[in-house]
Amino acid sequence: MNYNVPNWLIILGGIGQIFTALIYPYIRHQVFDWYTDVKKLKPLNQEIAKTYGRYIQGLNFSFGFIAILLTNDLQNGSKLAIAITALIAAYWTGKVATQIAYYPMYEIPKKAIFKIGGYFMNTLFVLFAVVFTWLLITNVITYYQS
Repeated sequence: MNYNVPNWLIILGGIGQIFTALIYPYIRHQVFDWYTDVKKLKPLNQEIAKTYGRYIQGLNFSFGFIAILLTNDLQNGSKLAIAITALIAAYWTGKVATQIAYYPMYEIPKKAIFKIGGYFMNTLFVLFAVVFTWLLITNVITYYQS
């Protein structure tokens, strides 16, 4: 029985991850007023917070780029495919778990666009977690069958 992840789904996941990287600055500014809060930190802590924000944005973009350009390589059952899909699956699964565990206790603006956007982004995060976990599982199966 074939349980391989369709290429179009991996590419869709890649496009979605690049989208999250590109929309990230808007969300920080418009939804969370992030820079107002960051300005309250000491200068070094401000730079650390900004650096981590860039890391997140860079990882999201890089994971998307990898998914789009290396679709077949991500599902070839090699040790590297297992490692990369495990990394991406853990990243997004951790993101979803964090969303569920911590974010409901915080208020986001009540505008309809932010509410709809929140549902859309959470759906994307779950999609990424599912697609890359599925890829990981198929890679592990392929590796141990060969």
